[in-house]
Order: sequence, then C-alpha cells, then structure tokens
Amino acid sequence: MSEEQVLSIEGLRMRYNGRYVLNGIDLEVNRGEMIGYIGPNGAGKSTTVKILLGLVEGYVGTVRIFGKDIADGDVEYKRRIGYVPEVAELYEQLTPAEYLTFTGELYGLSYEDADYKAKLLMDCFGLEKSYHSRIASFSKGMRQKVLLISALLHDPDLLFLDEPLSGLDANSVMVVKEILTRLSAKGTTIFYSSHIMDVVEKISSRIVLIAEGRVMADGTFRQLQQQSMEGSLEEVFNQLTGFNEHQAIAERFVSIVQEVY
Repeated sequence: MSEEQVLSIEGLRMRYNGRYVLNGIDLEVNRGEMIGYIGPNGAGKSTTVKILLGLVEGYVGTVRIFGKDIADGDVEYKRRIGYVPEVAELYEQLTPAEYLTFTGELYGLSYEDADYKAKLLMDCFGLEKSYHSRIASFSKGMRQKVLLISALLHDPDLLFLDEPLSGLDANSVMVVKEILTRLSAKGTTIFYSSHIMDVVEKISSRIVLIAEGRVMADGTFRQLQQQSMEGSLEEVFNQLTGFNEHQAIAERFVSIVQEVY
C-alpha cells in the first residue's frame, strides 16, 4: 500500500463566540488508513470534519487534501470524497433510484452508470425491491443504507463517516464493518467518527482522540492502551479525557429513579 499522504492539517484553529473549538490540531493521514476520530461532545470533531469538507470557513491554519490547500477555492477535490453525516435530510419524496442517480451525476458519473451501480448496491443491502419506493416510507435503517450507498457510489478516495451505523440492525452492522475493512485494505482512506467505542476499537488502524480542541492521543489501540495503562477503548477514553464520574452519576440517577415518594 502506498504511503501517499491524503490529508494534512497544520495548526488548525477555529473560534466560535469567543471560544476556541479547535485550538491547534496537527494531523497527517496516509492512503488506506482508517482513522477513528473520537472525543467528548463539544471537543471539535464535527467542526473538524466540516472544515475538511469545505463547509466551514474562517479557520486559522492549513488544510491540505490530496496535496492541495483547500483554501485556494478549487473544489475539484470534493469529487474524490464521500460523506455520511450524523444527521442527514434525505429528499423524502424521491425514490432511491432518483436520489442515487442524482447524487452519482453530481460526482461525475453518467446517469446510466449511477443507475446500474445503485441497483446492485441496493441489492447487496437487500433493498432491491424498494429501489423505486418513496424514501418517505423507509425505516431509519433503510435510510441509513441509502446514505451509505450515496457516499460510496462514486468510489471515493477519502470517506468521512459520522456515526455511520446509526439505525442499522446487527447483521447490517457486520456487513458495513466488513465493507469498510475491505475498502481500507484496497486504499480508501476512512475518517470515522463515532461514540460506539467497541466498533472504533475493532476497525480502526489508528485512533485520534481530541478534547478541548486539541489532540490528546494519536496511535493504534495498543499504543493508546500502553499510554494510559487501561484496558478497553472506553476506559482509555475516560482516562485520557479525565472523565471518571460515570459510576457516581449512574448511582445518583438510579437512586432518584427508585426513590419512593
């Protein structure tokens, strides 16, 4: 696998309402890496991804994707990117056939190629009979599968995923995890953000933990274990972010629930 650098972030800072949400992020990502990008709520994960996607301006620092500074105004790099947001508004009155061919054409595929690939990918997820049904009638899991297909239809070189397993059943979770593993092995770079620690622990080749707008840890799961002297990624996360109140909070919560008035 090539060690081609896909993503480079230097001194990234972003300020909202007088407070730095990102306060000096430095990160380099090579081709084929699967980065688990984790941190507590408000740590700056979503802001980082939105900057990388070109959705947010006003940051300080340098961001290079595929070797080019994204601040130069050339958005051509976006054709090589796929994105599954945590919350997405699908066009509910469209069918997957309409939505996916539209998305594919935006990324440069012909209508015929987009339609052909979309049908096959829907079939892989067991949704072939719903290809011409309105998305408004879909369950959350079905919608999530359509989103995943739309992000992968054009075979992106760089894939951003924000809670991509949301709403999926256990079998579908196994399928998607295997898809991501195989894509990574074939050279797709994956930037994976999730609060499901056991999934991040199992599929990530490298884990980047941020807190208070800074990188607190960066390495393989085993390296993070050694750094914190903890067992699971959840325990590593709690130790490195300084959060050790979960037991006390849970005990108080349960005591209130069970209190007799």
